[in-house]
Order: sequence, then C-alpha cells, then structure tokens
Amino acid sequence: MEMTDPNSSTNPLCPTEQSLLKPIRSLEDAYRRCQTLGMRLSRQRKYILELLWNVEEHLSAREIYDRLNQQGKEIGHTSVYQNLEALSSQGVIECVERCDGRLYGNISDAHSHVNCLDTRQIMDVHVELPDEIIQQVESRTGVKISEYRIDFYGYRNRESEQ
Repeated sequence: MEMTDPNSSTNPLCPTEQSLLKPIRSLEDAYRRCQTLGMRLSRQRKYILELLWNVEEHLSAREIYDRLNQQGKEIGHTSVYQNLEALSSQGVIECVERCDGRLYGNISDAHSHVNCLDTRQIMDVHVELPDEIIQQVESRTGVKISEYRIDFYGYRNRESEQ
C-alpha cells in the first residue's frame, strides 16, 4: 500500500473542501454553500439570497431592506445588515466597497465589473485575459497570478467622452 503525504498537492480534497471550491452559479448553489458552511438558512437569509439572485444587480443594504419590505417580506434593518455581513464574510455573496457605501451582489467567485458612470450601475462580466498578458504581469512582478478582477468604467448614455 502506497503512503501519501497529507500535505501533498496531489492529495485529493474531501467532498466538503471540493464543494467550497465550486463557484456559486445559482440560488440553490448558494443554499448548499450555506449548509456546507454550517450557516442556518433562516427565513430572512433566504429572502436576501432570493432577492439578489432574482434582480441580478448590486444593491445597498438599504435597497435590499426597502425592496424586501415592499414585497411584504418583513425584515428589520439589523437583520439585513447582520445577514449581509455573514453571507459576504463567508464568500456566499459579494460585497463591493464604494465611496458611498457597500453594495452586495450574487456572484462571489472571481469576476470583473463594468461600472456605468452615468447610471452608477455595476454589471458583472467574466473576462479571460490572454495568456501573454498574464505572463507579462508575472514576469514584471515575480508573482504567480492565480485569479484576477478587472474594473471597467464607462458611460451608457453618452456617445463618446473625448
């Protein structure tokens, strides 16, 4: 019988570790991630996750509170803030820091953003850079790139900014 080093990079991950590495691509994936992490799926937590997956926008805590209450889903300010903090700190949802506050989105794995300067909307995009660019960055910095995020900025309602 062959012995393997538990610290070896060839050692297979246990099912729990494998599920934590999988990107969250649906509301059901988000629920599963919460359960894998041992997080309780309270009514309020489900409301927040459902809203973020249904609107596919980045929203502030206040916008989340307002929209849920407009839908008749009673939830308090404190509950919204506590659940957003718990979900974002565990990597279930994304938290984007902006000068005017935090925004929360449903995609938590590495991705890029298009920031619309006239509507202030943030759109998620998956961009894959050519290998040559990654290699150029690595050679200039001496850092092996494992993932990246790019922020694009532009205007939706203006023809050109020159």
